[in-house]
Amino acid sequence: MNKIVKIGILTASDRAYKGIYEDLSGKAIIDTLNLYLKTKWEAEYRLVSDEFKDIKNTLLELSKKCSLILTTGGTGPAKRDVTPEATEAVCQKMLPGFGELMRNVSLKYVPTAILSRQSAGIYNNSLIINLPGKPKSIKECLDAVFPAVPYCIDLIDGDYLETNEEVIKAFRPKK
Repeated sequence: MNKIVKIGILTASDRAYKGIYEDLSGKAIIDTLNLYLKTKWEAEYRLVSDEFKDIKNTLLELSKKCSLILTTGGTGPAKRDVTPEATEAVCQKMLPGFGELMRNVSLKYVPTAILSRQSAGIYNNSLIINLPGKPKSIKECLDAVFPAVPYCIDLIDGDYLETNEEVIKAFRPKK
């Protein structure tokens, strides 16, 4: 029997949490992963307010069952944007290359990409990646960084992810 991999999707948004608007960003992550992955997977979806403690605790909870956790929201310069800080508080190692590449890609579309504070890091067997809050930007950023994600998860003894190579090709060094 094939194992179903669980992937954490965490949206940090005061307005979506209060029901002021629908969480389109979390849905965009799920839609993108459905395109990318051949591996059978299911989302462990969470929606929290922009509270440091709530984000941190949810990341810790998701890390118990997910080798990949993708967050959206809370990466800007506003006072309530604390997702990178919560991620850094949880992670044992930070992977700055993810944020650098995502900002570089986003700069091709908007000059305000320099305000974004996307980051990524490792906590135990989980790779946590902070994505921007706009659905279009989520796909652009994931297109850039996802080729490295499956191998990174291999290196931390996480779940094996197989990509749909017609859509996105994962890089794994030759053995």
